[in-house]
Amino acid sequence: MRRPVLRTILGLAAIAFLAPLASADDTFTLPAGTTLRVRLTTNLSSRTTETGDRFTAEVTEPIFNKGEEVVPGGSMVEGRVSFVRPPGRAKGVAEMRLTPEKISVPGGAQYLISAALEGAEGAPDVKVVDEEGTLKGKGKSKKATAEEAGIGAGAGAGVGGIADGGTGALYGAAIGAGAALAHRLLKRHQDIVVPQGTELSFVLNRAATARKITPPAESSK
Repeated sequence: MRRPVLRTILGLAAIAFLAPLASADDTFTLPAGTTLRVRLTTNLSSRTTETGDRFTAEVTEPIFNKGEEVVPGGSMVEGRVSFVRPPGRAKGVAEMRLTPEKISVPGGAQYLISAALEGAEGAPDVKVVDEEGTLKGKGKSKKATAEEAGIGAGAGAGVGGIADGGTGALYGAAIGAGAALAHRLLKRHQDIVVPQGTELSFVLNRAATARKITPPAESSK
């Protein structure tokens, strides 16, 4: 009686010992600080994109860990637009924040990730401005604002001069400057446009682990 019991105990011990090894072999880990380079496959704009909208991107550079390719090129990244602020009129430029959430690799494995945007190439007049990876658009330059005000003031002075000589020109200049200011306030700053094909670089905030997924066997009919 003792031998069967002993064999059972040893068998259970072997299973308990080998199970962690098998699960370790079936997992891949991306360390914190890993750079994820992708190409955007969705068009984004502060004019049409809303907070919560989804985006997708394709991995352009494979990621290796301990000599093993754990994220092949062509893997897909899914995420959401976590923040959008349209451009203001009197002040305030457009802003947008992208939050990647998942990497799906060929074969079925998935990584749930937390990462911040570090760089964006291919989006005109857009730059990354903080540690959270906020994209910021381009506002109107001081030169453009001064030119708008100068043109308005000059036009007003011309009208005033025709109406009432030199004194009228002074009044006309003031009126023209006011009109130029009103016109400038009604004009929006530039929207952010992040087109499909933009090259994005994300950096992982924390390690992410994926487990190999074995697709279910097809049932025979």
